[in-house]
Amino acid sequence: MAAPPLLTLQDIHLTFGGAPVLQGAELMVLPGETVCLVGRNGSGKSTLLKIAAGLIEHEDGVRFVQPGVTVRYLAQEPDLTGYTDTLSYVEEGLEDGDDPYRATYLLEQLGLTGTEDPAHLSGGEKRRAALARIIAPKPDILLLDEPTNHLDLPTIEWLERELKSLRRALVIISHDRRFLEKLSRATVWLDRGETRRLGKGFTHFEAWRDTIIDQEDRTQQKLDRKIVREEHWLRYGVSGRRKRNVRRLDALHTLRQDKRDHRQRTGNVNLGAGDGAVSSKLVIEAKDISKSFEDFTVVDNFSVRIQRGDRLGIVGPNGAGKTTLLNMLTGGLKPDTGRVRLGTFLEIATMDQNRDTLDPNWTVGEALTGNSGDHVDVRGEPRHVISYMKDFLFTPDMVKTPITVLSGGERGRLMLARALAKKSNMLVLDEPTNDLDLETLDLLQEMLSDYAGTVLLVSHDRDFLDRVVTSVIASDEPGHWLDYAGGYSDMVVQRGSGVEDMDSAREKSVEQKTKKRRSKSYGNAGSAGQRKLSFKDKFALESLPKEMDALGTQIATLQTTLANSSFYERDPEGFTKATADLEAAETRVAKAEEEWLALEALREKIEGA
Repeated sequence: MAAPPLLTLQDIHLTFGGAPVLQGAELMVLPGETVCLVGRNGSGKSTLLKIAAGLIEHEDGVRFVQPGVTVRYLAQEPDLTGYTDTLSYVEEGLEDGDDPYRATYLLEQLGLTGTEDPAHLSGGEKRRAALARIIAPKPDILLLDEPTNHLDLPTIEWLERELKSLRRALVIISHDRRFLEKLSRATVWLDRGETRRLGKGFTHFEAWRDTIIDQEDRTQQKLDRKIVREEHWLRYGVSGRRKRNVRRLDALHTLRQDKRDHRQRTGNVNLGAGDGAVSSKLVIEAKDISKSFEDFTVVDNFSVRIQRGDRLGIVGPNGAGKTTLLNMLTGGLKPDTGRVRLGTFLEIATMDQNRDTLDPNWTVGEALTGNSGDHVDVRGEPRHVISYMKDFLFTPDMVKTPITVLSGGERGRLMLARALAKKSNMLVLDEPTNDLDLETLDLLQEMLSDYAGTVLLVSHDRDFLDRVVTSVIASDEPGHWLDYAGGYSDMVVQRGSGVEDMDSAREKSVEQKTKKRRSKSYGNAGSAGQRKLSFKDKFALESLPKEMDALGTQIATLQTTLANSSFYERDPEGFTKATADLEAAETRVAKAEEEWLALEALREKIEGA
């Protein structure tokens, strides 16, 4: 017998400002099930999720949560106000009986120390802290509203693994197709206030949705034809028995009412770009460029040639320097060494990842017109601002709407509208996919595919990269960038892994340099005719196994100590010291193993000579 739902929303209704948002919406969450909730921006997905979390009261309908079931909700814009640091914020989400070590562990996994001041966190850092807070208690249901927004690729892939390992019920709103495809097992489509459920994951959603839309269009066409026939009868064929005529007239009124009541689907964004002069064939040539900030090298001796029509993606973890590299390639930032040569007749349109560059005092209309009149210069042609706004799904009454009250998706569309209004033959897009709904992403992909110019794109959206770019520049280790042909998936095949986080990349860099140095040292010794091991080498071969055994015992003891759930609460300083000792011991044993293996290889080489 199937287990009963943990959470049920039934026939939910809600109205904002006289306009219906939800009209009989439903949501059912089974134990261990992952549901993706999809729909256009503004369709009410976040509102439905807040009702499920118990944060918003619905006007009509039923919300039922099984007794004892715990629910945690991730908001699009987490609020950390009132907390002294990120650790206290995460620990506040724990309940009696929860493991306090989970708070520290998850913060570390998400790249935070726990000492950060919430008042100085970026949007991405706030989201990481909020994820740690809701995951730490291991609730029965996790409600996640855009969990991947502002996260880098290593963190997104870590989050996928963590959510799978939890084996908890999930409801996810996300624009990240790859994320939804990997996690979801059921799909709920919210459209014009109503929900439809597909018992399959997001991979099957779009074909299913298109089938439903086609059926609806055919039904509406039949309704339109029937109304035309009945109106023709009303004008020219009213005769015969009065009763029959009255009934038929009533039926016509009903048909007309059905047509009026039918809520039209939201239109599509009308995207267009280009119309600039044709640039030279060589668009950008970078030769041995480097850039450092204090002691950190962002770009080290990198070269690339970008031709007209190329679509280049730049990927890497947060902090790797993607935006810095982008600015160097487009001439916005001068390299410390090397040179960048730009082609001729370049007309560049830019979309910055920071939505805050929009003046908060502007209205939507002022942001598009530059606060100068009521017309927008769209690729050299004047258009009334209202007309241009409609292309990006803004209603006429929003022309006076302050930017501060726009949703994330609306701000994203506004940034696109500003960037695509310019004449261009090169588009520079830094995280353009943040907050955009799936349909708008589809249209943006189509536009970029048809774009005659060159595209430079920074994105953490793997599916978007696969669909758009022809080559990828990826961060291999701090300061080191490599160029790969194809999209993100092609890059993964070529290098054997995805994008690594900065700490892993630094460790990999140190390890490679150490191996290279040792290989050179031992190789030179052997090639010089070395016939026996030195006294130092012999001593190391004998002593290193003993050292590794001792370190193994120390590591096992520390792991047992740290596994005690009450240790941190009883002795925070001791817990921190034990954690540091464990990391040091694990690092030392890894180095000892490498050194012993290198010496053993040298011994075999000498004895076999």
